[in-house]
Amino acid sequence: MSAPTKHRSTVTEREAREVAEAAREQDWRKPGFARELFLGRFRLDLVHPHPLPEEESVRRGEEFLAKLRAFCETGIDSARIEREARIPDEVVAGLKELGALGMKIDPKYGGLGLSQLYYNKALALVGSVSPAVGALLSAHQSIGVPQPLKMFGTQEQKDAFLPRCARTDISAFLLTEPDVGSDPARLATTAVPEGDEYVLDGVKLWTTNGVVADLLVVMARVPKSEGHEGGITAFVVEAASEGITVEHRNAFMGLRGIENGVTRFHRVRVPAAHRIGPEGAGLKIALTTLNTGRLSLPALCAGAGKWCLKIAREWSAEREQWGKPLALHEAVGTKISFIAATTFALEAVLDLSSQMADEDRNDIRIEAALAKLYGSEMAWRMADELVQIRGGRGYETAESLKARGERAVPAEQMLRDLRINRIFEGSTEIMHLLIAREAVDAHLSVAGDLIDPAKSLSDKARAGAHAGVFYAKWLPRLVAGPGQLPSSYGEFRHGVDLSTHLRYVERAARRLARATFYGMSRWQGRMETKQCFLGRIVDIGAELFAMSAACVRAERLRTRDEHGREAYQLADAFCHQARVRVEELFGRLWNNTDDLDRKVVRGVLGGAYTWLEEGIVDPSEDGPWIADATPGPSTVDNARRPYGA
Repeated sequence: MSAPTKHRSTVTEREAREVAEAAREQDWRKPGFARELFLGRFRLDLVHPHPLPEEESVRRGEEFLAKLRAFCETGIDSARIEREARIPDEVVAGLKELGALGMKIDPKYGGLGLSQLYYNKALALVGSVSPAVGALLSAHQSIGVPQPLKMFGTQEQKDAFLPRCARTDISAFLLTEPDVGSDPARLATTAVPEGDEYVLDGVKLWTTNGVVADLLVVMARVPKSEGHEGGITAFVVEAASEGITVEHRNAFMGLRGIENGVTRFHRVRVPAAHRIGPEGAGLKIALTTLNTGRLSLPALCAGAGKWCLKIAREWSAEREQWGKPLALHEAVGTKISFIAATTFALEAVLDLSSQMADEDRNDIRIEAALAKLYGSEMAWRMADELVQIRGGRGYETAESLKARGERAVPAEQMLRDLRINRIFEGSTEIMHLLIAREAVDAHLSVAGDLIDPAKSLSDKARAGAHAGVFYAKWLPRLVAGPGQLPSSYGEFRHGVDLSTHLRYVERAARRLARATFYGMSRWQGRMETKQCFLGRIVDIGAELFAMSAACVRAERLRTRDEHGREAYQLADAFCHQARVRVEELFGRLWNNTDDLDRKVVRGVLGGAYTWLEEGIVDPSEDGPWIADATPGPSTVDNARRPYGA
């Protein structure tokens, strides 16, 4: 019997929602392609013609990629990192020398000033040779100290910390706690004001880069008091500060070189000047940072897809079964087609979202979230298919393959390394809810009070009037559109006809909006509990976004004479595959086992099926499900190991 969890904080469901809602960006000051898509409006003009980077940005980006590629080929031993479960100091030293720590930092602070597009290309390149090194660089720059300071830091903070982050210092982001994951309302780490300082106490879990970091972004709760607004607040903290102990370096099924740990703060004094933004703005800073920071994960996923395609092509052409190459057997060929088409689409989603982030003309909070969600799910599927194509060799480790004289292909490692991306920076389930909340924002802004049980009758009456005006204009537009005209999007017909897919996206977007409206009408205030329904709505939107990006990218490549014919073929294949998935998801909106599943879950939790667990031996060892995180001094040795120390 496992021991119960001690010191568990309790927060009501409503309180948790209020904290999350307060951290959201409330306004839409710029148009958003994906937001419009969920509203049933296919705004192709927002993404087509495909936005292009400036020539100077391309020159600097390509110049750095050439240097980085040379270093990846000669300076990173992926097998050694996997074997030793550490990134060697000399690898990090080489990355620092290249300036890779400052890819996104402005040159005036010593960085390279790369665009989001080329930063993501660099991550895809590094991640292809070692996902652990890709995670190191991503955690440092996408969510570590540089990005929140760039967006919210004072000039003094930028001057003090950005030059260090650009060349010498590794940074980490610390939000999660042993009993706090995607529900930050229960955040237990405190930052108590004392004069011109704050005193931090608490424990942080899964601190990527935390074991080796020099600088930390820490989220802590400031108690409300006279002169202090209080709330969850962000701080830049020196990792070597007195009272900080890395108590454990975590080990995982994949990313064995990642420096992820448990960090304890005991009366750690942080200057008030190191607070990022005002008190209470910590979660908003974190979520805003993630709007573009999330694009680092689909970059790593796109790189993984490219590698899966390369190995699948080479192996299935070499391996023969029953008198012909493996690839020519339909059961295997279908898998290869899926990998090729999906890789094209993932890169299309990534490049489009990245360039939109660079141009800053559109609000891409939904696009970035969709890219993370879709990239992590599809990359995992591609790696799984590669293992299947490789058969027993896919399950065998690269070290074992090499030892018996075969090519050391780390397919099983890729599968293990990619698995975390479905959890990192928002699990798939959390991403579904986050995106769904943004997707229905327009509805809640006009009709939210109607379904809020806490609102008065007068509030509901006003909301009803506003909703009537909104839906009187909106609903009729969902009946017909360009997707029903055979001549629409004719500029996408060049040998292969992609216009039919764009017409499908337009029709499906209106269909999706109608389904969302029907769901809100049916369940009203209970809509937020229909997580499976909302997940399918979001997954349909993700497929439609990917189809749009694939078609737009194919046309861009055609106009630039860059493999346009082949790009059209890949986009066509992907869109046909995606349409099959979309139709299945539409069917499952209303024909599913959700109600039955809830009954079974209640039975499981109530112990009705414990007899089904008989006949096994549980190899788990005793201990609490969640480790004790009571504030206080550390009782273990400090496991912190800064690079080069």
